[in-house]
Amino acid sequence: MRRYPRYSSASYSFGPGPVSPAVKAIIWANVGVYVLTWLFPRLSIVLGLAPTATFERLWVWQPATYMFVHAGTMHILFNMLLLWMFGVELERLWGTRFFARYYAVTGLGAAATTLAWSLLPLPGADAIYYGVTVGASGAIYGLLLAFGIYFPNRPILMFLLFPVPAKYFVIIMGALAFMAASSSGGGTIAHTAHLGGLVVGFLYLKGTKGVVAEAKYRYLRWKMARLRRRFDVHTGGRHDDWNRRIH
Repeated sequence: MRRYPRYSSASYSFGPGPVSPAVKAIIWANVGVYVLTWLFPRLSIVLGLAPTATFERLWVWQPATYMFVHAGTMHILFNMLLLWMFGVELERLWGTRFFARYYAVTGLGAAATTLAWSLLPLPGADAIYYGVTVGASGAIYGLLLAFGIYFPNRPILMFLLFPVPAKYFVIIMGALAFMAASSSGGGTIAHTAHLGGLVVGFLYLKGTKGVVAEAKYRYLRWKMARLRRRFDVHTGGRHDDWNRRIH
């Protein structure tokens, strides 16, 4: 009889799988705007978030459009990679409508945080007020916060070097964003937008708006547990999701 090698029950895979509808639409929107700003560079100033233009010229569309503008190829590639990695599973869990609403709210919340910070006597406020903020990072940080809440033990590669549970990853990234936003040497990275995406995402999920998502999540967990008991399905290994997927 031929012997087959024994394999470990632990398996690893990178990413969440196929792109979900809302994530796909957001990616295409970002790519489309990136092509337009590459062809017409001035659009980056018109569509980006510049507090001087928002307050003084009343370019009120900027808090909504800035999240589709990116500063370069690596910028958009990295943000869209994170959108796929963290957004797909959240959209499957919440449904497309709630996911799209949450993404928009956290992106707008990040813009509101940036605008408010630029008006306060805080470190780096002048640079923000006279600068231009672009990118989907505020909304991406909101997704990261939600991922840490709903998949707290899922491993995420910290700095692409070593895995840490999502709940600790969110805490670390939030602390880094707060310290960077509070310092005068924030550089060219919009740390206030990152911090705003985290805070607004937390308030949205834990407030009345998040009740629907939380109820759906609890119902799915209850339904899966009931099906396991009914069909005598037993999951092997540990009961956390450490060895399932790495993000």
